[in-house]
Amino acid sequence: MKHFLFLSILVFGELCVNSEKLPGCASNEFPWVEKPLYVPRLTELADAFLAGLSENYANVSVNVVDSPDFMQAPYHLASSGMSGSQTLIDVGADTFLLPLPNFTKTYNFIDIARKAIPHAKMISLNGAGAGPYDFKDSCCEGIYSVRIAENGSFHSESHVAFIKPSDNSFNLERIPSSEIKFPFINNLFASEGQRGKVIQIKVKKRVGTEASFVNICRKAITDAFENQPVGIGGVFAMKQGKALHHVQSNCTEKLDSKEKIRKWLKVHEIPAPLTALGTFITDKMDLDLRPQHFHSFTNTNLGGHYYYDTTPDTIEYEAYFNVAERIIRVDRGKNY
Repeated sequence: MKHFLFLSILVFGELCVNSEKLPGCASNEFPWVEKPLYVPRLTELADAFLAGLSENYANVSVNVVDSPDFMQAPYHLASSGMSGSQTLIDVGADTFLLPLPNFTKTYNFIDIARKAIPHAKMISLNGAGAGPYDFKDSCCEGIYSVRIAENGSFHSESHVAFIKPSDNSFNLERIPSSEIKFPFINNLFASEGQRGKVIQIKVKKRVGTEASFVNICRKAITDAFENQPVGIGGVFAMKQGKALHHVQSNCTEKLDSKEKIRKWLKVHEIPAPLTALGTFITDKMDLDLRPQHFHSFTNTNLGGHYYYDTTPDTIEYEAYFNVAERIIRVDRGKNY
């Protein structure tokens, strides 16, 4: 479980203190830094993915295609596409968890979206972050897919994975569109939600030693573009196999040791089919960026923070990724 320790120090970021104007912070109330990213052609990215993935899977196909309608099965996202003004948004940091998270910290999706892409008629946000604490009265995992219209209307196809306190079971629920805020930390791929060209990846049967599909994809792009900062976001479906995930349990004591963190993060294996949303970036760009972050949901009321698959002979993934043009760092802190 070599990825466990790195990924287990998951968690929350410094946020602004909530104002009384909106249920979440206004966009001018917290630190905001933007930097451009290196943007390879999609064909270059496809070649890089093909080279890296072929070292780890027996069957690999990588193509530049017209995006499917992501509002349809198996994705069920809030917007049909992931093109137009593509941007990575990295919110918060690990250091704001320990020894206890500050539950007064919260962000407003609409404020962040409108500041990130102010000219857009519609903004799509997809990614992985802390779930809405107030909604479950507990720490939890957010699997976020939302869209914001020009008139400010908000629609969510998001999910929350959580531990049911009565029996410590793993559960998943839809997050209603009335929840327009999130706490602590988030890694979002923002766009205008348009359908366009994207990278399609299909792989089967893992033959390499690296078990994380996300790690393999990130390494492929890092190796191909060396010191250039490349940011990727999107969605993947695990169509066959099983993968290890964690879900945060409630924060009832100081998380001041590795052992306490291990006990707090409840690990379970999720069988296919599942859908995962998130981002990765090849360089921290002196911004203490989270290198990668993907959360998954299923139609069987399971979900969580994706680690890696556990069934190399039967595993099958299908992914759709797009490349970001810039990175926005919101409330920079230190990530482990």
